Amino acid sequence: MTYSIASTERSVSQPTPRQRSTGGKPPNSSTSNVHSLAVLWARKYYTAVTNQDKDESVSSLTAADLKETASLEGRKSTAEKMMQKLNFASAQAWSLTETLLSEEIRRHGINPELVNPLEIAADTRYLFQKTANAYAQRATPRRLSVIVGKDFGQVRQKYTSVDRRAIGFVSMQFHYTGQKLLEWLSPPEQKLWLPYLKVMDDHMYMPLQAAYDAAANHPYNSSALLAVQNLLPISTKLAISVCQQVCRQNPNYETYSGSLMSKTVRIASIRDVEMFQVYLCLCVLEDDIRAVQRELFPLCVMLYPRLRVGWRLVQDMLKAIGWEMYNRLSPENMATFLPYLRTLTEMFSCDVFQEQE
Repeated sequence: MTYSIASTERSVSQPTPRQRSTGGKPPNSSTSNVHSLAVLWARKYYTAVTNQDKDESVSSLTAADLKETASLEGRKSTAEKMMQKLNFASAQAWSLTETLLSEEIRRHGINPELVNPLEIAADTRYLFQKTANAYAQRATPRRLSVIVGKDFGQVRQKYTSVDRRAIGFVSMQFHYTGQKLLEWLSPPEQKLWLPYLKVMDDHMYMPLQAAYDAAANHPYNSSALLAVQNLLPISTKLAISVCQQVCRQNPNYETYSGSLMSKTVRIASIRDVEMFQVYLCLCVLEDDIRAVQRELFPLCVMLYPRLRVGWRLVQDMLKAIGWEMYNRLSPENMATFLPYLRTLTEMFSCDVFQEQE
C-alpha cells in the first residue's frame, strides 16, 4: 500500500483554514528558528493536554480535590511521593523492558554492552527527578517543554550516537517507569501529573532537539521551515483524528497492552502518530531521509512486533496521516512534505513486509 495524491488536484488559490488564521505571514525574523519551534511545540499543550479529561474517574473529582493537590504543598507532596518510589519503579520497569526486548538484542545483533541496565535506569531517574522538581515548583507543562528539552536531547544523543536502536531500550524503560509511578498516585495527582508525563514522553520518543538544531540552519523564510512551523502546532489534533480513523478500521484489534480502544493504547497510539510526524519534519529540515532509515525504521522493526502492532496497522496509520496533512495544510506546505511522506510510506509498505503478514 502506497500513499499518493499526485493525481488529485487542489487549487492553490484556495487558502486552507490554517492559512487564513495566520495570514500566510512568515515568522518574525528577530526570533531564532530554534526558539520558534520550541515555543510552537510547547504552545500546543495549552489546548492539547490541559483540556478536561472525559473519563468518569476524572470528571468525578471535586474542585477541592484538585485545588489541594495543585497547591504548592500538594505538588511538593506528590513530587516527594514519586521520588520515594522512583528506584523501585525503575527496577520494576527494567524487568518489564528486559522481558519484552531481551531477545531483540540477539535477533538484531545489538552489542550487549550498549544496553547497560544500570546506566539506562540512572539516566531515566535523572530525567524524572528534574521533571518532578519542576512540577513541585509549579512550572507549567508548556514551560517544562523548554526546561527539560536539552536534557532529553542529550540522553537521546548519548544512546543513538553509537547504535540508534539502543534508544528503544531507553524508551521502554522510561515508559514503564512512568506507568509504575502513576499507579501510586491518587486520581487528582494523576490528573495534574499526566500532562507533565506527556511532555517527557514526547521528548523521549521524538527527535525534537534534533529538529530544533536542524531548524537553526534555515533562513526564517525557508519553505521547509515554514511547512514544519505549520504542521507542529496541529500535530496532536491530527494524531487524534488519525487514531480515531485507525480504530474504526480495526475495531477488534488487540495489541500487547490491550485493545486499540483502551486508554493506555490510545495514549500510546497518539504519541506514535506524533512521533512519525516529528521524524517527517526532521527529514524535511535536514533534506534527507536518513533519520527514518537509521532510527525510526529500525526501532519500529524492533518494537512493533513485540508490542503486537502489525504492519498493516502502521500502513493504515500512514495513509491516514497523509490525507489528514493534505486536508489541513496548504498546497505549498504539502508539496514540501510529500516526497518524504511518499518515501516513508513506501518503507512501511506491503512489499517490504509481505512475508511477515
